[in-house]
Amino acid sequence: METPAISVQNVSMRFNLSKDKILGIKEYVVKALKGQIFYEEFWALNDVSFDVMPGEVFGVMGFNGAGKSTLLKIIAGVFRPTMGSVTVNGEISPLLELGAGFDSEFSARDNIYMNGAMYGYPPQFMETKYEEIMDFAELWEFEDVALKNFSSGMMGRLGFAVATSVRPSILIVDEILGVGDYKFQAKCEERIQNMISDGVTVLLVSHSIKTIKEMCSRAILLEKGRVVCCGNIKDVCHAYGDE
Repeated sequence: METPAISVQNVSMRFNLSKDKILGIKEYVVKALKGQIFYEEFWALNDVSFDVMPGEVFGVMGFNGAGKSTLLKIIAGVFRPTMGSVTVNGEISPLLELGAGFDSEFSARDNIYMNGAMYGYPPQFMETKYEEIMDFAELWEFEDVALKNFSSGMMGRLGFAVATSVRPSILIVDEILGVGDYKFQAKCEERIQNMISDGVTVLLVSHSIKTIKEMCSRAILLEKGRVVCCGNIKDVCHAYGDE
């Protein structure tokens, strides 16, 4: 039996939300010492289980607040689940928040190397990818400009170019294809399609039923952190509201 690329088993995630509005560190410390900080439990995910097989394009659906982004961050290793387990077999590249980890005071050139280091790649390797990244991002005239002078679209383009400069075995995509103008969005979609054609496993979050139906064979539908439906893409989209 083939080993799943991603296996999510009985995952639950609890956040402690402060019930009081605390202004400043001093007030927090005083209240903490007096035992006067009170929390309200919020379960973002509750007993979620599913497997994604190698080479599969698997959709994650749900309205705002369903727990989709929390789930992806757990799979990407950003969060550790309160209960349950996640097993990932392969190198993972998460396209969650493009530009996360960038330093606005440094140039595009410096941020490429720093971001590459975050992904575990040495400077020598990023040197071989530098031209490809800048070509894709279309930012050559801004390579020595500090990122604080970049628009959000430019930041997103650079982030996408860096994150997809190496073919991972698993790609996590969280509603980030609204980067730049329609021509650049088409480039992003083409690159992801090429990665899919190369056998990369893809976990895709999208509010677009059309996108999910076109790209995915199976999906999961979440509602308030719980699994509503998981399986055949037609059945899941129907449960989501597609006629």
